[in-house]
Amino acid sequence: MSSLRTRLVLGLAPLVVLAAPLRAEQPVKPSPTLEALIAPWTGPYGGVPPWDKVKPADFVAAFDLAMADARKHIQAIATDPAAPTFQNTIEALERATRMFDRVNVLTGVHFSTLKTGEVPAIEAAMAPKLSAYFDEITQNGPLFKRIEAVYESRDKAGLTPVQKRLAWDYYTNFVRAGARLDPAQKTRIKALNQELASLFTRFAQNVVLEESEVFAVFDKESDLAGLSPDFKASLARAAEAKGLKGKWLVANTRSAMEPFLAYCDNRAAREKVWRNYIKRGDNDDARDTKALIPRILKLRFERAQLLGYKTHAHWSLEKSMAGTPEKAVALMEAVWKPAAAQVRKDVAEMQAIIAKEGGSFKLAAWDYRYYAEKLRKAKYDLDLKEVTPYMQLDKLREGMFWAANRAYGVTFHPVEGLPVQHPDVKVWEVKDARGAHLALWYFDPFARAGKSSGAWMNEYRTQRHFDGDVTPIVSNNSNFTKAGPGEPVLLSFDDAQTMFHEFGHALHGMLSNVVYPSMAGTNVARDFVEFPSQINEHFFLTPEVLNRFALHYKTGKPIPQTLVDRIKKAETFNQGFITMEFLASAMIDMKFHLAGGAPIDPARFEREELARLGMPEEIVMRHRPTQFNHIFSSDGYSAAYYSYLWADALTADAWEAFLENRGPWDDAVSERLKATVLSVGNTWDPADSFRAFRGRDVNTDALMRKRGFLK
Repeated sequence: MSSLRTRLVLGLAPLVVLAAPLRAEQPVKPSPTLEALIAPWTGPYGGVPPWDKVKPADFVAAFDLAMADARKHIQAIATDPAAPTFQNTIEALERATRMFDRVNVLTGVHFSTLKTGEVPAIEAAMAPKLSAYFDEITQNGPLFKRIEAVYESRDKAGLTPVQKRLAWDYYTNFVRAGARLDPAQKTRIKALNQELASLFTRFAQNVVLEESEVFAVFDKESDLAGLSPDFKASLARAAEAKGLKGKWLVANTRSAMEPFLAYCDNRAAREKVWRNYIKRGDNDDARDTKALIPRILKLRFERAQLLGYKTHAHWSLEKSMAGTPEKAVALMEAVWKPAAAQVRKDVAEMQAIIAKEGGSFKLAAWDYRYYAEKLRKAKYDLDLKEVTPYMQLDKLREGMFWAANRAYGVTFHPVEGLPVQHPDVKVWEVKDARGAHLALWYFDPFARAGKSSGAWMNEYRTQRHFDGDVTPIVSNNSNFTKAGPGEPVLLSFDDAQTMFHEFGHALHGMLSNVVYPSMAGTNVARDFVEFPSQINEHFFLTPEVLNRFALHYKTGKPIPQTLVDRIKKAETFNQGFITMEFLASAMIDMKFHLAGGAPIDPARFEREELARLGMPEEIVMRHRPTQFNHIFSSDGYSAAYYSYLWADALTADAWEAFLENRGPWDDAVSERLKATVLSVGNTWDPADSFRAFRGRDVNTDALMRKRGFLK
């Protein structure tokens, strides 16, 4: 659950705002279901989300009541006759939007995972209204003057270091939102934000439709040669669920696409699935997103100019660890050359395999994963299909719990009887090393209609010690394919690693131990937030986790050590592809937002810029512009997709701290990571946080070693 400050920083709502009068909404008499949306949560564990009482028909009225409640509290702060203090201004703002935060969580989960029926229309209608609400708050001149007064008197007021940082954060965020602009500029910013909010919503909804309404259907099982029996069975179940019994259906999601491309022998079938996936949002139909992209970029550029920044990228990175687009680009360019060289080498070897098999075609993008697996087998005697039978969802989830216990002392206990938003969702209570309640963890693992693709962590309630001790409630969300009745869900190697990654975000939220909610958990700089999640990926491949939890779904035997050894030996294999696929997206994101206000044709821009960069033609962007939710469904990762690479530089260096000592389960290193990173949220500058853990600034040589680019 995010505070006002957090939402303004991270782009979970429109980011730039200012100066209209606060107004009251017409009173609404709450019905029982509406009351459930706005009321403090009740029940065990300090209260839980009342999913069983949530009705989408109440969302608009709930937001109206929640915004009215926030307005009342904020107006009281702005008009307080007492001199501004940290307590009557900053701390008061920390508690001013609690009703709104509850409503936002309950509706937001529907907007991301239950986007069916009336929900998309409600989301679209609310987007500009919520934008206006945020504009209204930060346009409050008297409120900003009080924040400014607290910030400017922070030293003589005797504030703690944490309080000084929070005062700085509020002040900086309001200034970055435009608190010093003149009335005409503020009015224009407000209009820009409202239009952007609507465009973001349309973009995200179109992508969801592309992923739920478009799929590849095959009539003949012979078209699926090379796929495992379990995977083929899942495709048959998917077809039957769509009323296509006797056929096979490949969903338009990464979890379905990647294993199909890696193992299907039928080249035409691979191309069909690949084109569906990479053409999301780019089919010149009602779901097309191409027209939205140039408008979003134009509005962002105008907003940045009004705020005094050269481009949106300069605005976006100002508070990041990188600080400037130039520093982010420098890291990407340093990695680009060795990654491209590795791709060229791998492509030549894959082309040789094609020739050896009697093929005369040139390796294409839909062939890359397939021949990469053949090359992996040839070089390392490793076929990742051998690994899948050991990747049981339930067992690996227990492995995540075991690793978290071993590293941080926490334990996980299934909870029955709590309300959930969908029957697929399960809940666990998390306890600390002393056995005391620490958090609740909700897990929503499966793909379904109306659910955004990919994997992510949500925070339903943010940890705080302010106004009493409040424990966090977090969730992880994935899009795995369900198994048949009584059968285990088997994951690909990549999906298993992603599950550990997202659980790292959850741990970041659950292990938070700060006073103020807007500084808790994952509320950190965008290019730092991926650091804890990437660290958690490393625990997946430790012998202790694999030997206990990578168990064959039929025999129950652990994954053979010889197979683990081959996985380890091939650890840097295909890093050229993995790196280039990501870097292309990150570079195009940055170039989009450094391009200024000139009109942009997304398809032409993508094609020409990738050519200038020297993008290998056998690879496409991990996220092509027309489906790039990270940067076009909110401001969140806009001009900041590079963050995953920046964080991986931190991660690679940090993991070497474990290896330099007693290995992955070094208690002293784990405790230091918890004390300096996982528990402190945004109470420290992230550079200081990393420095406190590592004892120095990051050394990017570790990143090059991890990816096999530096021997």
